Amino acid sequence: MLAREIMTRDVITVRPDDKVDEAAHILLENKISGIPVVDADDRVVGIITEKDLMVKASELKVPFYVTLFDSIIFLENPIRFNNEIKKYTASRVKDAMSSKVFTVEEDTPVSEIVAIMQKRAVNRLPVVRHGKLVGIITRNDILKSLVKSNG
Repeated sequence: MLAREIMTRDVITVRPDDKVDEAAHILLENKISGIPVVDADDRVVGIITEKDLMVKASELKVPFYVTLFDSIIFLENPIRFNNEIKKYTASRVKDAMSSKVFTVEEDTPVSEIVAIMQKRAVNRLPVVRHGKLVGIITRNDILKSLVKSNG
């Protein structure tokens, strides 16, 4: 079975300059947990998920550090903290989205899709044709295909 056979074709998307609260509203209204972010040419440039938006509701934790000879030495990765600050203060989708997105082509076998989802710990994979979004596969789509093939 291939991606094109199980993918959802009518994909809800947002643009990088859309407001974060609009994206949150779309997630809630459609009972979905993530939305691909596309540019004007329908190329996937990111993905925004409930997890990205939950940062705004959390309490920021400043990384531990020590000072030594007038220098600051972080005991945790300050890059993670910088990313959290960016998401915490985000008003636009481009500031809250994850820009590292894994995609698959229409002819990708479902077994390979499952392997990518498990290895990369992602819940959805945009499906592209010539770099442009044509569908999306979620864990739910995979489960539906299993029920359909066994039923």
